[in-house]
Amino acid sequence: MDVTNSTFKYTDLEIFFIEISPYTFANLGAALAISLSVMAAAWGIALTGTTILGQAVSSPRIRTKNIISVIFCEALAIYGIITAIIVQLKIKDTQVFYGSDYFAGFAIFWSGLLVGFSNLACGIAVGVAGSSAAIADAANPELFIKVLVIEIFASALGLFGLIVGIVQANAADFGLNKFPLM
Repeated sequence: MDVTNSTFKYTDLEIFFIEISPYTFANLGAALAISLSVMAAAWGIALTGTTILGQAVSSPRIRTKNIISVIFCEALAIYGIITAIIVQLKIKDTQVFYGSDYFAGFAIFWSGLLVGFSNLACGIAVGVAGSSAAIADAANPELFIKVLVIEIFASALGLFGLIVGIVQANAADFGLNKFPLM
């Protein structure tokens, strides 16, 4: 079924997306940013925490130094919360939806998805690097700083995702009343 307008006609897929409120996409983006980021933090903590505890049995001195890996993972959950707060502040109530409102909803959705998945990749990378740091530190204390540098680079992935997500969501503005749909 095609809806015909004086200038163009909509396809079934376009009608499907037009019938869904842009607020749905925006709020789903915020929810994905938080939920995927918290899952990333949990996954990274599980990877690195179990190794730290296992290696601390034979070498108890590594417990305090290697806690930095857990802190790097916790930062990922905070990145998701920051993103959700920023995008929620962009959502404004409008009575009639225009094309610019749909653009804003989609931009916020993809921003949340981007931050969530970049944090998920970062959580896995930090967890593996933190696990390696604990094993290396237990074997030879001089290796800890060298492996920690790699872990810092892995942690930067989440920060890059946060920055790109904020830049992407910055273009979203509800209530501009541009580009009427019909």
